[in-house]
Amino acid sequence: MLELPFNVELAAGALSRERFQFYLAQDSRYLVGFGRALAIAAARAPEVDDVAFFAGAAREAIVVERDLHAGYFARFGLGGDELAAIETSPTCLGYTSYLLALGAVGSTGELLAGLLPCFWVYHHVGQQILAGQPVVAPGEPAEHPYQAWIDTYADESFGEAVTQCRAAVDRVAAESGDAERDRMFAAFTRATEFEWLFWDSAHRMETWPTASLR
Repeated sequence: MLELPFNVELAAGALSRERFQFYLAQDSRYLVGFGRALAIAAARAPEVDDVAFFAGAAREAIVVERDLHAGYFARFGLGGDELAAIETSPTCLGYTSYLLALGAVGSTGELLAGLLPCFWVYHHVGQQILAGQPVVAPGEPAEHPYQAWIDTYADESFGEAVTQCRAAVDRVAAESGDAERDRMFAAFTRATEFEWLFWDSAHRMETWPTASLR
């Protein structure tokens, strides 16, 4: 993930505003579907503590992370009309549809395993980018254009969410048979692939190749 052009350029502060805006538009739409899938997970989680975690994570996805987007939208002067003009990409639609399909027809284990990569991958990438940044003297303002994004996902509170989600997945896996664990691993792998595709498609500013045929 760290070698993807999107993340290399983001880490260096060299990612173009146009690409980051496109990414934010896609991510804001993804978070709605992700939040709904988290809410389904809360309803289906076997442990009471996991119900609370996934319900809280659904709120975080819709409220807190979208506040991060709103701050960048305001900085870029990107209003509703400009956002509406950016069409939802095939990858964004595919990823959200996949998670919601897991919620509709997958097992609880498959759903939880499919949700885990979004937590785990983002925290790993955020931590690695932050660790690679030069040390800033106390009181010296950060000049990185995407520092707020980096700090959000590198933060230890986000790391705690990763730990809780992993624990929930591990508990279900420990109580499942081999066939179910294989399905969980397949869901985890596919969602991780979608994470790769999401950043790749954002860098390419992916559009529908069939758009001209409509």
